[in-house]
Amino acid sequence: MSKQIKITETVLRDGPQSLIATRMTTDEMLPILETMDSIGYHSLEAWGGATFDACLRFLNEDPWVRLRKIREKVKNTKLQMLFRGQNILGYRHYSDDVVAYFVQKSIANGIDILRIFDALNDPRNLQTAINATKKEGGHVQAAISYTTGPVYDLNYYTKYGKQLEEMGADSICIKDMAGLLLPYEAYDLVKALKETVKIPIQLHTHYTAGTASMTTLKAIEAGVDVVDTAISPMAQGTSHMPTESLVAALAGTEYDTGIDLTKLNEVTKYFTPLREKYLQSGLMDPKVMKVNVNALINQVPGGMLSNLVSQLKQAGKSDLLDAVLEEVPRVRADAGYPPLVTPTSQIVGTQAVFNVLMGERYKTVTKEFKAMVRGEYGRTPMPTDPEFIKKIIGDEEQITCRPADLLSPELDELREKIPQYMEQDEDVLSYALFEQVALKFFEHRKAQKYGIDEKNADAQKGIHAV
Repeated sequence: MSKQIKITETVLRDGPQSLIATRMTTDEMLPILETMDSIGYHSLEAWGGATFDACLRFLNEDPWVRLRKIREKVKNTKLQMLFRGQNILGYRHYSDDVVAYFVQKSIANGIDILRIFDALNDPRNLQTAINATKKEGGHVQAAISYTTGPVYDLNYYTKYGKQLEEMGADSICIKDMAGLLLPYEAYDLVKALKETVKIPIQLHTHYTAGTASMTTLKAIEAGVDVVDTAISPMAQGTSHMPTESLVAALAGTEYDTGIDLTKLNEVTKYFTPLREKYLQSGLMDPKVMKVNVNALINQVPGGMLSNLVSQLKQAGKSDLLDAVLEEVPRVRADAGYPPLVTPTSQIVGTQAVFNVLMGERYKTVTKEFKAMVRGEYGRTPMPTDPEFIKKIIGDEEQITCRPADLLSPELDELREKIPQYMEQDEDVLSYALFEQVALKFFEHRKAQKYGIDEKNADAQKGIHAV
């Protein structure tokens, strides 16, 4: 019995997020989109994750406009986004009304599939986003954040998978953000999930430790339905396995993808000069292009690695990278073994950086690390040592309910704060997620629209403020 393998192409989102800190511009994507639309991909992962933040913060782009422009060019292929449950695309929990409205607007602007995950695998943090996606007629792909540690066995993953199916998931993604999933473990995990749930299973794994191609092949043999890949100029290193390699490897077999390698080559040719450009500009750091088997020990995902490299570079302490990578698993163990994926990867990583830079563990504790230990992000997979909790949060009370239950509706209040900037309904969501960054972008947008000199505008604001 033949089983055609479907492919999700990540070159518009996770490929560049992993290799060049999400700096690819919309204009760099647009010319190749119609060709990509004709390839026969299962979906294009084109939005969400860090793209929203990067558009506003670094590229002076409106992420909503990016989505609409991509949708205009992509008529036949499903568009997919990465959605962090109650965190949406930000770094804290948002109220239910903001989550539901963000889902509604994502689907209205062109998203078909929402890959929804929680960094702690706390199902309570997924329910609002799942319900909203179902209501809007989108496809819910609920993701299991894959990691290793004392609690993470087949029973843990199948139980969580079943729970996600019962919550309304249309498919399940094994989200292996750090490339920790090894080939034979992938085979067992996919097989166990296929026996437990009736919905399709997708594999998302990174090339960080050099095992992604083997892992993907074993997952395919075990019955996985869809796999994530990246076109070769944006593949390997901390990204994914190359799309072309998989298409070639499966051609003529029972798993043939049905994708024409010659046609795919047009996409390869398009992104090759872009890769050269990023290498020359220094945006693509050669460090993230190497296979790093240590990832299997320190469990640092690609995006997190590039963040750590950047943080240490800014502090003039690049030589301390190895010490920080050794500290990461220790901090993770202290905090109850959270999977390392945004935002927990940044929280654990930054705390590890502080522990190393200060020369004393937890001498300085970040606000976010304190919040995670307190329970503001949800329940950690393993209980945290009460002594450690007391050390970090002192006499503050721990949160044991679903964190969003403590949040009042925010939308109306947010709208009232920015009437002078609102050019589209979606602006309130940009502001909700990245307040200061969004305001700066709104000012830039206004200046461009009305031809205002931004420096003078800032000076004028300064005069009024005085």
